[in-house]
Amino acid sequence: METEEQTADTSPEGGLTRAMVVLTLFSAIGGFLFGYDTGVVSGAMLLVREDFELSTIWHECIVSATIAAAWLASLASGALADWYGRRRVIIAGSLLFTVGSVVMAASPGKGVLLLGRIIVGLAIGLASMCVPLYLSETAESGLRGRLTVTNVVFVTGGQFFASLVCAGLVTVDDGWRWMFGLAIVPAITQFVGFLFMPESPRWLVQQDRLEEAREVLQRFRVSDAVVDKELHDIVAANEDDKESSSGATLSRIFSTRSVRRALILGCLLQAFQQLAGINTVMYYSASIITMAGIGDPNTAIWISAGVASFNFVFTFVGLWLVERVGRRPLLLVSLAGVVLCLLELAVSFQLAYYDSPGIDMPTNMTSECSNYTSCSTCTFSQECGFCFPEDDSSYSNSSCLQADHDHFNQMSMSGDCTDPSALGNTFAYDWCPSAYSALAILGLCLYLLCFAPGMGTMPWTINSELYPGWARSRCVGIATSFNWCSNLIVSLTFLSLTQAINKHGTFYLFSAVSAVGLAVFYWWLPETRSVSMEHTHLLFQSKRPGTAKSLPYTQETLT
Repeated sequence: METEEQTADTSPEGGLTRAMVVLTLFSAIGGFLFGYDTGVVSGAMLLVREDFELSTIWHECIVSATIAAAWLASLASGALADWYGRRRVIIAGSLLFTVGSVVMAASPGKGVLLLGRIIVGLAIGLASMCVPLYLSETAESGLRGRLTVTNVVFVTGGQFFASLVCAGLVTVDDGWRWMFGLAIVPAITQFVGFLFMPESPRWLVQQDRLEEAREVLQRFRVSDAVVDKELHDIVAANEDDKESSSGATLSRIFSTRSVRRALILGCLLQAFQQLAGINTVMYYSASIITMAGIGDPNTAIWISAGVASFNFVFTFVGLWLVERVGRRPLLLVSLAGVVLCLLELAVSFQLAYYDSPGIDMPTNMTSECSNYTSCSTCTFSQECGFCFPEDDSSYSNSSCLQADHDHFNQMSMSGDCTDPSALGNTFAYDWCPSAYSALAILGLCLYLLCFAPGMGTMPWTINSELYPGWARSRCVGIATSFNWCSNLIVSLTFLSLTQAINKHGTFYLFSAVSAVGLAVFYWWLPETRSVSMEHTHLLFQSKRPGTAKSLPYTQETLT
């Protein structure tokens, strides 16, 4: 039976070493690549679809292929990290990202581009699972939260940098090749850097390579006393795991109550992060801004870059708070704010819908577009767009016309918007001019302000520290796959949802789902701050883990 002294984190006082800073920065390049790709794809695809004359199906396949490949790679990443080590998996990921970026940048056609997107997806799947795991296993417990959050800072930094790249290159010939190709630089940097990085000390102990594990800890800890205590705890936990080991890892995970419950929570953390709509905001931020009534594409892209900066800047709040207030309060307050901000977004789109300009010039055409009486009902149809004079704020002489899909819905098939710019008109497809545009953009910014410090960072941080050593890589891989699967579902259904239940209905749905997540985590999420990684799973022996706020606890008090 473990005593209070055994379960408490009583390590000698440690600190952040220069070597640990270097390791964290090279590791977090994987997060930067992850964020850069999710941020660059929306801007790049605006240009790709014109160069390769992509159909809607091809467009969706190229965007979704990366997410699907990342999902599959994350499923396999746990086993790969156990077999070959965390370091080798990260090296393989950076090599794949380099190859995939070269393939995309040099693509002669859509088929090769699709192949490049799949290769990059495999790289992202490996990195998204293995980098947080590697950081958490290498860091000491008092620094673990801040260092794993640093990886998320790099993710959001990659997204922000990508938005600036898109804004700067959107008018450049073959700009999309540069957008995809720029990722080669950080990918090669990480590949070269990791040739000199050590393996995770916890993985080395699992392989009975104790001297190597000691050397790694000595390289990253401030004193031998810290090294001796930490190595003793890791070895003791590993010996306990071996003594109680029975059967294959997956069957043991699902048959061990505390680990099974930890895994369920880890999967829910990753799933609700995506079901709260974050990558809808990141992938479609320019589209959402356009939907809110900002019709000029270049303006929408630059505003989108400004919105992305909120995500980046406020991730630093999570970095500052994670070891001060703890994981649980940071996530719960963040998610409560997300629920309210999604409601604000829904209300702003609903106000815009009911305040939509009317149609003053019914067409003589027999198409379905002639039946609509307002911009909102007109643009709700995938076949129609709203045509209005650019210099007329009253929207007189406006009409609903059939969109020309062959020209990416930038003009109408007939009427006054067959050549809108020449005729002094604007053709609005999937958006309406609105007095509530600023309210929607404010909602996006507030959403990211609330999301970034908690829901953006804590699912990755908490997941990397929930599980015992024998189950850690498999469980982190499974939970990460839930993130990518949920990401894929939300990304594929967002535009369809806006057609089925309208834009405001979609954000009401996201808000309701997030409220469910808030209730789940209030009851089930324990505090893991300053708890040794070898003991966090004991928190799930409580009937209601949300009451198990921190160790020390004896095993008796947890049952």
